[in-house]
Amino acid sequence: MKQLFCQMASYNLWAHQRITHALLEMDEACWTREVNSSFGSLYKTLLHLWDAESIWWQRMRLHQQLIVPSTNFQPTMKDACNGLLQQSLQWDEFVRDVLDDAAINSKLVYKNSSGVQFFQPVYEVLMHVFNHASYHRGQLITLMRQQGADSVPQTDFIMYCRTAS
Repeated sequence: MKQLFCQMASYNLWAHQRITHALLEMDEACWTREVNSSFGSLYKTLLHLWDAESIWWQRMRLHQQLIVPSTNFQPTMKDACNGLLQQSLQWDEFVRDVLDDAAINSKLVYKNSSGVQFFQPVYEVLMHVFNHASYHRGQLITLMRQQGADSVPQTDFIMYCRTAS
């Protein structure tokens, strides 16, 4: 099971690298242009992605007081991209270097944003983090196309597999 999660964490980092590079190549006006979507802009969608990965990371590391990146400062798009990449690198290293099969199958005790406590297997949390990221990368790609991006990266898992082998 560890091998699968190592591959998913590595894929997550790879895909985030591709999408953030493409976002930073776009005209800056596109980043904050309001559009009809879940979060209203490329910038806000990226912030949500970073916030979510950070919150789950903190839960996984058993932090009691969660720090949400976007509420602590007003990052530029470059800051947000770098923050997401750094967070993804932490996930990749954690899964590869820290987790073993016993830890992956153990239960994580955490509270959601409403303060309700849950007991979740670590593997379910990992699947959620990586699936959530794929979902929102898809939104980012759609928003980029709507805004006329010249270069939209392919971030499908199979593309990662082809380049990783």
